[in-house]
Parts: sequence; C-alpha cells; structure tokens
Amino acid sequence: MSDAQTDTDAAKAPKKPGKAGLLIGLVLALALGGGGFYAVYSGLILGAPADDSHGADSPGPIEDLPPVAFVSLEPLVVSVGDSAANRHLRFRAALEVEPGHESEVTKVIPRVVDVLNSYLRAVEVADLENPNALIDLRAQMLRRIQLVTGEGRVRDLLIMEFVLN
Repeated sequence: MSDAQTDTDAAKAPKKPGKAGLLIGLVLALALGGGGFYAVYSGLILGAPADDSHGADSPGPIEDLPPVAFVSLEPLVVSVGDSAANRHLRFRAALEVEPGHESEVTKVIPRVVDVLNSYLRAVEVADLENPNALIDLRAQMLRRIQLVTGEGRVRDLLIMEFVLN
C-alpha cells in the first residue's frame, strides 16, 4: 500500500516549470531586439532615402564664414541689490559689429557703457541669479545697444564674463 500511496502523491504534486521556456524567451527577445536595432541603424526601417549620394565619408564643401568684426568693451563692475547686501556684478562683453562700422561703434562706447550700467543696476538680484534669465538680459542689453549705436551696426552682444559676487 505504501507504493500505491507514493504513486498517487507523485501524481498530485505539481510539476516544476522548466527553465527551458525562460531561456528560449530570453534568446528570442535578444535576437529580435538586435534585429530591430540593425534594421533601424542600417536604414532598412525609418532610414534615409536610398538615393542619398552624400556619404559620411565625403563631407560637402565648407562654406566661408561671413565677414565679422568685434569691438571689446571694458569690464564693468556694477553694484546691484540693496546697499546692505553690497553685491557686485562683474560683466565683460564684446560687440559683434558689421565690418566697416568698427570706428563708428568705438566712438560711442561711453554711451554703450552708460546704457549697460543703467540697465544692470535696475535689474533685480533674483533675475541675475536665475541662469535662464541670462538670455532675456542679453536680448534687452543688445536692443539698448542697438538703439545707442544706430540700426544695422551691432549684430550681437557676446557675454564673456557674468559673475555675481
């Protein structure tokens, strides 16, 4: 009777799932993932058109840079915020000028410095501390400089140093 009881117990016990199914699934997942990567990487799926005559090996001709001239501004130290805070902003910049207008812009540099000093002193310290605000500050300063120098002379304001102490 003990042999019959052992046979029925063995029949009732659940079978352990084999690791073969897991291994097959893993191998298929890796193969399909690798195949998908290759298809996208080689351009078979979502790739560039086949008539692309420019290869990565042959870059096109390099174009010349447009003519440009720069006028450097003297470094500015501006006191900002409350007088109790005693904070200073060190600011250094250069103006990108249309070629041929360097001497005209150089003549009005005192006015440019005055405009920058006035604007930077009026800006709140919180705006100066915000890293994203530098783009807006730069645009505001460039517009004021363009008003002082006249339209068409200054292309851009390049900020070289902007340190709040």
